[in-house]
Amino acid sequence: MGPIARMGRVLCLLGVMLALAAQAEDGAGAQARAWTFASTPSWQDEFDGDGQPDPAKWGYDLGGKGWGNNELQYYTDKPANAFVADGLLTIVARRQRAGKNPYTSARLVSRGKGDFQYGRIEFRARLPVGRGTWAALWMLPTENRHGGWPRSGEIDIMEHVGYDPGQVHVTVHTQAYNHKIKTQRGKQAHVDGHSSEFHRYRVDWTPDWIRGYIDDAPVFEFANEGTGPDSWPFDQPFHLLMNLAVGGDWGGAQGVDESAFPAWMEVDYVRVYPLLQD
Repeated sequence: MGPIARMGRVLCLLGVMLALAAQAEDGAGAQARAWTFASTPSWQDEFDGDGQPDPAKWGYDLGGKGWGNNELQYYTDKPANAFVADGLLTIVARRQRAGKNPYTSARLVSRGKGDFQYGRIEFRARLPVGRGTWAALWMLPTENRHGGWPRSGEIDIMEHVGYDPGQVHVTVHTQAYNHKIKTQRGKQAHVDGHSSEFHRYRVDWTPDWIRGYIDDAPVFEFANEGTGPDSWPFDQPFHLLMNLAVGGDWGGAQGVDESAFPAWMEVDYVRVYPLLQD
């Protein structure tokens, strides 16, 4: 091979190396984007006033059909199960028969009244006690653009079951990662004073990742793998849910202590801070 040919080959190889380096840098840059959030909420409820939750912000899921988990409660829209007083929302699960269900409770939803795609979502709450309680602060897709559960995803900002006091879970569910096939992605942390003190539960949600925090301490991260909606359906609006279930496949795994009811969860505020786009 002559010197000119050798030089051409070297230049060709150098060009390939530079192209690969640029490609890798672009990929790393996408993964390392420094997303930020507004310092002022775009949507919030401080639960000031007295009476029922603000109907401009919250609706109710109603009924007692087990909710896919063999839960025991019947969800109502009655003040006995959800009310605002002294700056707090209180959701109460009661040992009270409603049809075939031995308990009543409430499940509040912001669907159609507060729907969000990306942002920082934070709840400040005091959690219930009692074996058989299953408290959740979470998010579901508003339109199910990728199909029914779990194809369109679920974001659990806080879940707590009463038989494991203080152990708080942050989880996501997708078609590829969910508990039905034992692949769900989540982490848990022990929260001292979970029922005697208020703590802050939040997720930061961007196009690249979802990160969960308790009192600003990082607990969980789920990255967008870039492989499509089976693993990342979080490219659509979601709404908020707050509920206190009784029993069920997880909450009732060690039975239900009937003497623990009424049981309640208190929420001091809900705040949504928008993602600041590049």
